[in-house]
Amino acid sequence: MRPAETGMSEPAVVREYAELASGYDARWSSYIHASVQETLARLPRKAGDRILDIGCGTGVLLAALAAANDDLQLQGIDPVPEMLAVARQRLPEGAILKAGWADNLQLPDASVDTVVSSSVFHYIRDPVAALAEMHRVLVPGGNLVITDWCRDFATTRMTDWYFSVFKAANFRTYGLAELEALVKDAAFTSVDGQRYKAGWWWGLMTVTATRKS
Repeated sequence: MRPAETGMSEPAVVREYAELASGYDARWSSYIHASVQETLARLPRKAGDRILDIGCGTGVLLAALAAANDDLQLQGIDPVPEMLAVARQRLPEGAILKAGWADNLQLPDASVDTVVSSSVFHYIRDPVAALAEMHRVLVPGGNLVITDWCRDFATTRMTDWYFSVFKAANFRTYGLAELEALVKDAAFTSVDGQRYKAGWWWGLMTVTATRKS
């Protein structure tokens, strides 16, 4: 996600999700649960890890991490204040939530152990810049985990067409090979991707990678 200078007006994406925030979890509960569980299954973590969730939304993934391990240091970034307000209600006090964009993280170099992003990448207008930022904030040897819609599935292509026509925030859905190539081009190593269905409709993929030590 990114504001107006990259081609998507900030009011469009912020307005769209500001309106959805209060009912977002209930409306998309089955999808959120499935995508979060698939992401967590592929997310390496150990006690003390600093984990950054980019596009954290209402904080469901961060809350699941907090419930599983109290020792994690959790941060979330999202451009929509209303979504962050919902997240603050469900997360422990130690979690840090900030308004921000994927290609301008406003964090120090090498300051997090894992970057995770779930169901966000198809909104990002400049994936090269966003991946460069993810690489920058990771420690050497740190982990990247991206889950998103996968264009390799016919149902996802239908969803992408619908959202592209009717939702201003939507930008582009990638196939697995495309996303893996973008991650490799961003200087990540050990790039590994999987595609799968979450329920009968949603075609998803998760790509994991490592910042070179």
